[in-house]
Amino acid sequence: MNKRPRTSIGKAVVNVWQREVGELSARNFTHRVGGSEDLVLRLELYRKLEKHRGCVNTISFNAAGDILVSGSDDRRVILWNWETGKVQLSFHSGHNNNIFQAKIMPYTDDRSIITCAADGQVRHAQISDKGQVKTSLLGKHLGRSHKLAIEPGSPHIFYTCGEDGLVQHFDLRTGAATELVTCQPLDGKRSHMPAIHLNAIAIDPRNPNFFAVAGSDEYTRLFDIRKYKWDGSSDFGQPANFFCPPHLIGDGRVGITGLAFSEQSELLVSYNDENIYLFERGMGLGPNPVPTSPVSMGSDASEMSTNHQSEASPSTMAIDESSAPQVYKGHRNCETVKGVNFFGPKCEYVVSGSDCARIFIWKKKGGELIRVMEADKHVVNCIESHPHTTVLASSGIDSDIKIWTPKANERATLPQNIEKVLKPGRILWYASDDDDDEDEDEEDDDEYFSDDIFYDDDDDDDEDDSDDCEGGSD
Repeated sequence: MNKRPRTSIGKAVVNVWQREVGELSARNFTHRVGGSEDLVLRLELYRKLEKHRGCVNTISFNAAGDILVSGSDDRRVILWNWETGKVQLSFHSGHNNNIFQAKIMPYTDDRSIITCAADGQVRHAQISDKGQVKTSLLGKHLGRSHKLAIEPGSPHIFYTCGEDGLVQHFDLRTGAATELVTCQPLDGKRSHMPAIHLNAIAIDPRNPNFFAVAGSDEYTRLFDIRKYKWDGSSDFGQPANFFCPPHLIGDGRVGITGLAFSEQSELLVSYNDENIYLFERGMGLGPNPVPTSPVSMGSDASEMSTNHQSEASPSTMAIDESSAPQVYKGHRNCETVKGVNFFGPKCEYVVSGSDCARIFIWKKKGGELIRVMEADKHVVNCIESHPHTTVLASSGIDSDIKIWTPKANERATLPQNIEKVLKPGRILWYASDDDDDEDEDEEDDDEYFSDDIFYDDDDDDDEDDSDDCEGGSD
């Protein structure tokens, strides 16, 4: 006799029953429910956070998940109570150009915030008990600095990358900036670039010794910080591993805009004018990839071999289906530097914004597209997952932040007005939209800021500069 397939409601009832009779722990129950596809299909707009006066280029939850920090082209940092929509604190960052990333350092009672921006500066904001904010300059890149990454669990250490190709290491205890490496092109096809313009950096949460960077070529470079000699006696320029889909090796047209590590050390890579790819352990090309070969997979005698290195012998070989990265198709990533992220308590889903002003959600396993949500009037660049519950925050060219929660009465279906657009060698998607929205012209702010500045929490700055939103095409 054929069994009737269990519905999502039926599964939920069984999970509740198992929890009540002690067959399912509270933690596992939370993970099962939080990762439920039913909740993902019920995500809808909860509220808008409106205070910024320009593109919102960065959003990030604190460790507890009750505070959301944002940064914008208006050069202000805002701390929100996202549930109530109220501003907890708003202050000028001290940057001379658009903020590209702002994060709260863990275990600091949300009083230590680091930022990087289009002016290349890396700054530190310290919030006093009375709400006063002191900002100071920690370091600088030559050119824009798009992203920074905090060492998991550390209230002191973080990394930054910039369009100068430089990766820097910061320790807030000393205020010192250490220049680790400048990423260079691998072949002559990009000889016009003295360095790879870096757009993204991410740290492996399971092994914080490893960090990945990527930018204006096809490779994601993985470094092992243990190989760096702090007395400067070693050459840290050689990555421990490289990652790239086999068909993109040697393709001088593509670059990478976003990176993310899962809790399982999987590496998510978002390409411009292409797709998103998920690399598992063993899919690396080794420390010395051959740029013009289909795929070069090698082994390394270092500790790295057990975590991020191929188990294959050093040889050039064709990628079979089992070792090829999972691909996620559907969004469009052409106009801006977009991030990419995991979603769910066990990283069950992949999320990304799109040029069509929508949010795309795929199942991590298998790559099935299950949600396409209308989000902004313009491009969506940032998608941030709540650390503990099924909540998303999104932002982009619009001046507001949108919070998404699973409160819809009905499960969503994929919209019908997504159209396939054939491009040479690839398929892109876009949303039909007849609305024409004029961009607001906003004044430039030419104020000078010293290295140490104090601001009160009620300090207001009406001037704005939105001519260089995060990731605008170079």
